[in-house]
Amino acid sequence: MSEQVVRFTRMFDTCYESVLRYAARRVGEDTAGDIAGETFSIAWRRLRDVPLRDADVLPWLYGVARRVIANEERRERRSVRLLARLANFAWSGRTVARDHGEDVVAATALEEVLHRMSPADREILRLIGWEDLSVSQAAVVFGCSPATMAARARRARQRFLAALRDHGVAVTPPGAPRPGPLERSAGRDR
Repeated sequence: MSEQVVRFTRMFDTCYESVLRYAARRVGEDTAGDIAGETFSIAWRRLRDVPLRDADVLPWLYGVARRVIANEERRERRSVRLLARLANFAWSGRTVARDHGEDVVAATALEEVLHRMSPADREILRLIGWEDLSVSQAAVVFGCSPATMAARARRARQRFLAALRDHGVAVTPPGAPRPGPLERSAGRDR
């Protein structure tokens, strides 16, 4: 066995449980294993950066785990923002207060519909809606002209809205009059 493998194995055997507990206290037991696994994956890739003194290894691993957790939290926040933007796009201007259950159902529907989209449509919607890129900037990512990207983005939005409708989510086009509270409740009885 190579010296690197021996060193990593010893580090893993000595520190894994501590890193797992560290992660569990911060993100809960369900996600802690993923955080610990990613931490040791990074440690393997950056083995040259791991301190040589045994006393410094665990703090170094905690620092890596802390950054892994921060990255995961940023990813989650971006995901929530994307869903909120997509919800805002889908229900553009809807001002009627909904209860929390309705919000959860809507967010779940948005996420399911987004995951059923083609990878290209999903990426276009994410670049523009999540990463806040302009159509011109998204065109650079895709290696096409801004005009082509504008057409692709329009079609992706149309497919997204159609998929939402197919999923049973009422979508009000921007600028269209929205039904008042009485019309909405009457529509539910039909």
